[in-house]
Amino acid sequence: MLIPLIVACALFMENLDSTALSTALPAIAADLGESPLRLSLAITSYLFSLAVFIPISGWVADRFGARRVFRLAIAVFVVGSILCGLSTSIWHLVLARTLQGMGGAMMVPVGRLVLLRSVAKSDLVRAMAWLTVPAMIGPMLGPPLGGFITTYVNWRWIFWINVPIGVLGIVLVSLFIPNLREEQPPRLDLLGFLLSAVGLVGLVFGFETIGRGLVPTSTALLLLAVGVGGIVLYVLHAARTPHPVIDLALLGVPTFRAATVGGFLFRIGIGAMPFLLPLLLQAGFGLSAFNSGMLTFAAAAGAMAMKLTAAPILKQFGFKRVLIVNALISAAFLAVNGLFEPSTPHLLILGVLLVGGFFRSLEFTGINTLAYADIERPQMSRATSFASMMQQLSLSVGVGTGALLLHLAVAARGGEHLAAGDFAPAFFTVALLAALSALAYVRLSPDAGAEVSGRMPVIAKPPSAEKT
Repeated sequence: MLIPLIVACALFMENLDSTALSTALPAIAADLGESPLRLSLAITSYLFSLAVFIPISGWVADRFGARRVFRLAIAVFVVGSILCGLSTSIWHLVLARTLQGMGGAMMVPVGRLVLLRSVAKSDLVRAMAWLTVPAMIGPMLGPPLGGFITTYVNWRWIFWINVPIGVLGIVLVSLFIPNLREEQPPRLDLLGFLLSAVGLVGLVFGFETIGRGLVPTSTALLLLAVGVGGIVLYVLHAARTPHPVIDLALLGVPTFRAATVGGFLFRIGIGAMPFLLPLLLQAGFGLSAFNSGMLTFAAAAGAMAMKLTAAPILKQFGFKRVLIVNALISAAFLAVNGLFEPSTPHLLILGVLLVGGFFRSLEFTGINTLAYADIERPQMSRATSFASMMQQLSLSVGVGTGALLLHLAVAARGGEHLAAGDFAPAFFTVALLAALSALAYVRLSPDAGAEVSGRMPVIAKPPSAEKT
């Protein structure tokens, strides 16, 4: 399990950075003279950069070798982190976060590709669980660390601490990661990449800016129209291209389709939480960044506890049953966040976040494993690129949805600043979206993913002979 742990160093760095940033967002906004809602661009710019560049990550790894690309990706992420720490305006921060996203776009899916090509399918659940253990330490340490740095040092160090982590990752990759590559990778689908990039950029930025005064409404609508047009043109292009950059034919695999569609809806809901919860605790309840972080870390602690139980749970009940039931449970815990008030005991908030983190992490482990259950080796690089792109796009939509709902709540009461009562509609809405993900798994076979979960196939009983 050495390779999963090394790959997880990259996930650790990325998750530590993103969760620490979420906790520090109100303080960064105040320092830069911006609204916290406006500064959500710092999160979505990173996520949109991931969504744009992830589609070519599989091809780049096949062409130049996984070790070389993985190592360079970590270096780009570290350079972006340094520039984030040097930012003096929201637009400097957005550009630096975009550069970070270019590194992350190669770092995470290429690392996952190395894992998938190095581990037998029967060990995939266990490997995925190990992979996410250090990656869960990042979200667990991120909120209290980000809160401590913001309150007692300076928010810029949130980004600069990535430097030693990144250097360690580069050394470990150089020593232990094989330079896996395809002997004859297909030619890069450059037109498809450009069309998908135009479509994704238009949709993400159009959705992010509409109705919030960041740009004129006509500009936001134009961005959305360009995004829709780019996606439509890409779909037409992919239908007649032998090796499209985003292989839509993979959606013909039932397990991959269910994990992709269900995962997209689930992550919209869950992706809004790291943005909404720190704002609720700080802007709504008046807590310091450090106290907020000491509460929100509980969600990651619950996720850590799940890793030891994921494999036996999936083996016992199967992917279909677990993903349906667990999506509804996770959505319920997400909705409960909307019931928190300034008078709610902190111990109760900790308990809700701890248990909710357990169920959310179980859902993510199931989704991430099921997606590759029936994918063959020649399709693996395209599948990891496709799945990773949808994952990051859904998180971007989640943050945008949360920010838009807060903006509408503030506007509806005629206020100018966030208040505790503005958050309940946002939490209830994103919880509903997460719950709808259960519908994507209803049509799965009861035996779906049995090879990777270790669950014995369900054998239909033969009809009993009629009595004569």
